[in-house]
Parts: sequence; structure tokens; C-alpha cells
Amino acid sequence: MGTRLFRDTAVGMEPPPEPSLPLAHKVGGTVDLPLLLVMIALLVFGLLMVFSASWDFSLAVYGEPMRMFNRQVLWLALGLVIAYTLSRLDYHNWRVLAVPTMLGTIGLLAAVLFVNEIRLGAVRTLMGGSIQPSELAKVVTIIYLAVWMHSKREQLHDIQWGLIPLAVILGMVGGLIYIQPDLSATATVFVLGGLLFFLAGGDLRQIAFLLVMAIITGVLVVQVSSTGQERVAAYLEGLKDPTQASYHVRRSFEAIVKGGWFGVGIGRANTKLTGLPVPPTDSIFAVIAEELGIFGALGTVMLYVLLVWRGLRIAEKAPDMLGSLLAAGLTFWLALEAAINMLVMVGLMPFAGNALPFISAGGSNMVASLAAIGILMNVSRQAEPGTEREEWRNFGATLDLRRRNRRRSVSRIGRA
Repeated sequence: MGTRLFRDTAVGMEPPPEPSLPLAHKVGGTVDLPLLLVMIALLVFGLLMVFSASWDFSLAVYGEPMRMFNRQVLWLALGLVIAYTLSRLDYHNWRVLAVPTMLGTIGLLAAVLFVNEIRLGAVRTLMGGSIQPSELAKVVTIIYLAVWMHSKREQLHDIQWGLIPLAVILGMVGGLIYIQPDLSATATVFVLGGLLFFLAGGDLRQIAFLLVMAIITGVLVVQVSSTGQERVAAYLEGLKDPTQASYHVRRSFEAIVKGGWFGVGIGRANTKLTGLPVPPTDSIFAVIAEELGIFGALGTVMLYVLLVWRGLRIAEKAPDMLGSLLAAGLTFWLALEAAINMLVMVGLMPFAGNALPFISAGGSNMVASLAAIGILMNVSRQAEPGTEREEWRNFGATLDLRRRNRRRSVSRIGRA
């Protein structure tokens, strides 16, 4: 039969708590040890690479060689406190907290526009660049959509309760991010919204319509955005001839070639000293490739693969639909952020400003990423291995082509 992420549910908007999962058991479970070890490895490795990549950049920009590293340590400490707190907070409490948290996030996104703090040609931050609300918005959107889809799971097939409300939610958050402008964050929010809608069992016709509209909207945005046009044009030129790629990508290629298979050694890269744009943040993967070589870069990729594996295992074993949606959504977000950052650096995607989670310098992304890990840990602590949950069903029933006695069958449960 195989395991499934999503199980059957009883009829009703908010199913009663299961007697087999008393509160004492929920708060007393153990965290996912492999996920914890992967997170520690990424954080330690991230600090090492930020120290190496930021020394000269921080000296040139701030006049203090240790400023960026010291701030990264402080943000890491704050993120760890938040992660621990969320790992102890029963994720079912997000049913009550999701709405005020989303309203607060929308308020921060609006405040960015009113404060009008221009940095690098965009209006994205508050408090002198210390806070970037669009990073928080990604996590909060996942939480809000997971709670909303869980509460409306029986009505997702109805366009009035499925596609239209989803479009309004994503349009409000994505619109506020887009006018900053932050095209990559906007696209990330829409992709995550569509993915969660699919996982929750949204109607396949609505999903297809959403996909078509997303493509059309993306094309229109690129046509009216000078930034989007430049990035897409540079990307297409780079695919035809790498020597004609954008300056950023060409310098990244240079770093990768210099690193070879085994790298030049930690702290010995020189591309970061001769014009590689923002080496501690957007370009840190290029620094990794130069200092640790292709093998070091592949090792970094494997750490994210392990993180995705554990996140999806937690989603699979979650005791209910809400836990599965939260775990899957947050895992896919971390994977998407990492994939975009690394693909951009090797010229396989148009340029985007996504950070490399747990590694790139930057407080907002670090805190948001650790918050996601905290919620994942809480879901893992409430899982009960070896038990089968029949708490909910996927209302977007799809064909299950599993063979049973040499016959095809239609599954009653949801998408894997």
C-alpha cells in the first residue's frame, strides 16, 4: 500500500483532538536527530564561510573587517532562541496565531514602503537594513496557507473557497513584495502557494488554471519590468555563450574554475577580492566552490538533500494534515531557496537575490530559516512512529496506479 503524506479526515472544519495523542505526549516527544545534525553542520559551515567571505568585503563597506561576521553570530543566536521556542510550541496553536501573524507581516511589508529606505536601488528593509520583511513573509505565508487549507479542506474543490481566496491571499502578499521591487521573493511566494494547494488536494483543473495564469503573469511582469528584462536577456545570452553571461555569473564561473576539484583552501580565494559581487551573501556558493572545489560544493548540495529528506519524512509521519502541510511547505521553501541560489551561480537560472539558507550572511533569512526548523522539530516531536492515522482525506482524489493482485486501483488517500 505504501505510506502517504496525507491521511483521511473526519467530516468537519476542525476535527477534535485525538485521545491517543494527549498533550503530555505531544510536548514530550523527541526531535528528529538527523535533521538536528544536518542543521548544526550547515550552521557551523556557514559561520566558517561567512568569516572567510566577509573579511575584506566588510572592511571595504563598513570599515570593520569583523562587523558582518559578528552580526551574523548575533542573528544566529537570536535565531536559535526562536527555533527552540517554536520547537516547544505545539504547532496546533498556529490555528489561533496564523491570522494575527499574517496581519503583522502585511503591516511590516506596508511599513517598508512608507519608510522608503532605499538600499541597492530597492525598498526592502527596515531599521537601517537590519530587517527584511519579505523573508519573514515567506515563512508566515506557508503557515497561514497551511492553517487555512486545513480548515477549508472540504471546500477546496469549490472555486469560491479554493482558487479565489488563494489568489487573494497570494496577490496581497506577493503584490506588496513585488512593488519593493523583489521579483524573486514574489515568485517564491506564488510557487509555495501553488505547491501547498496541490498538496492539500486542490482541484487539478484549478491547479492547471493557476499554473497557466502564473506563466502569463510572469511573462507580463518581465515585459513591464526593466530589471526582469535585463536578467532574462542576460540569462538567455549566457545559455548561448557563457562568456556573454552577466558580469555576476562570469565572475562566479571564474571562481569555480579556479577552485577545480579540491579548491584553493579556506580563506585563499581571490575572486572575492577582485570584484565578485557581494561574496558573503548572494555569491557565497561561488566562494565555497573556489575555496573547497567541486567536491566541497557537492558536499554542500548533499547537506541540503539530507535536510529535504528529513523534512519530508517528518511530513510523512506527522499526526495530521496540518502538521504534514507545515512540514512539507517549510521543507520545500528551504530547498527552493537553496536551489535558486546555487543554480543562479552556475548560470542555470536568471539572476535572483535568494540567500543560501543557514550559510549566506543576513539576519532576516537566518532567523526565518531557523524558525522553519523549529516548527519542523515540533512536528517531528508529535509524530508517533508505527501508527496509521485516518484523520483526514485528500479531497483532490487522484488515481493511484499501485498494483494490487495485478489490478489497478483508485486510492482513497492523498498525494504522496
